[in-house]
Amino acid sequence: MMKYVQDIIVNYKRWTLKSFRNPFVLVFSLLQPIVFLILFSQVFGGVATQAIPDVTYITYLVPAIVIQVSLASAATSGIGFVNDIEEGMYEKIQVSPMRQGAVFIGKTLAEQTRIAVQISIILGLGVLMGATIGTGLPGVLAIILLGMLFSLWFVGFTNTIAVYTEDQESTIIAANFLQFPMLFLSSAFLPTEELPVWIQSIATYNPVTYGVDATRSVMLETTVQGALPVVTNSLIVLGLLATAFGVLAVTALKRSSNKTK
Repeated sequence: MMKYVQDIIVNYKRWTLKSFRNPFVLVFSLLQPIVFLILFSQVFGGVATQAIPDVTYITYLVPAIVIQVSLASAATSGIGFVNDIEEGMYEKIQVSPMRQGAVFIGKTLAEQTRIAVQISIILGLGVLMGATIGTGLPGVLAIILLGMLFSLWFVGFTNTIAVYTEDQESTIIAANFLQFPMLFLSSAFLPTEELPVWIQSIATYNPVTYGVDATRSVMLETTVQGALPVVTNSLIVLGLLATAFGVLAVTALKRSSNKTK
C-alpha cells in the first residue's frame, strides 16, 4: 500500500509540473469558459430573464460555466496522455514496476487540483459580475467539489480514448464531439421546461444536467441543507459514472501495459 501511495505521489508531482510547463493549455482551458461567461451573460441575459424572473441570469449562468470548465479541463486530460505516448514516456512507465492504477490516480489528482483552481477563478469572476452564492463560503467549497466530481467521468472517457487510439487528433475530435452538444442539450443555459420537447428528453439523461442542477441548487438555495435533495441525486449519478469510466480507463491502461510487456 505504501508503494502504491508513493507511485500516486510521484505521478501527481509529474503531471502538476507538466501542466505548469505548458501554460498554453492552462490558459486556453480557462479562457474559453470566461469568454462564454461574458458573452452569454451579455447576449442572452435580457431574453433569458423572462424565463427565469426570480434570479439574475449571471447567477443562473455561473453553474453552467463551472461545469464547462470541468469538461474543458477533463478534455485536455486525454490529450496530455497522448503526448506522453508520442514522447515515449508512456512506454517507459509501462515497463516500470509502477502500477497502472496509481499512474491514473496520480494524474487525475493533478488535474483535479487544476480544475479546483480554475473553478475558483470562475466563481470569483462571476461574483464580480454580480452573481450571488446563496449558501456562502460552504456553497463555494461545495461547488468546487461538485465540479471536480463531475469532471472525473470525462477524464476517464478521454483517457480511454487516448489509450485505444494513441492519436492526439482522434482524442481531440472525440472530446469536442461530446463536449459542446452535451452543454447545449442540457439545462446549462435555460430551464429545461423552456427547451424543445426533444431536447428535454435528452437533457433528462445528460450528465451535464445533473452537474449543472446540483451546482445551481447550491448557488440559489440559502442553505446547503436546502440544496441536499438535488445534490444527493446528482452525486449518485455522477459517482456511478465516474466509477464506471475510471474502471474503464484503468482497464485500458492495464491491457496496454500487458501488451507492451
